[in-house]
Amino acid sequence: MMAKDKMKLDPEKFAAAVLGGNAQKKDEENKLYIKRQLTLYLEATLLAQDFNGLEQTRFSDAKEQQRDDILLKLIERRYN
Repeated sequence: MMAKDKMKLDPEKFAAAVLGGNAQKKDEENKLYIKRQLTLYLEATLLAQDFNGLEQTRFSDAKEQQRDDILLKLIERRYN
């Protein structure tokens, strides 16, 4: 796996995009709407950060596996 395969989200841009699709409900009080938007923004930001952490771990694990495979091939060639 190469670095270009790694995906990273910008938490603020992701959260803003999520909010863009969350219109105020008919007859919803402004205060309730704002609270909903804030909650959604915070949850989306944290979710993006979690995703980035998982993506980094997945990338690191793949890189480690690739290194181990190469080392194994080198050892096999040396002793065979």
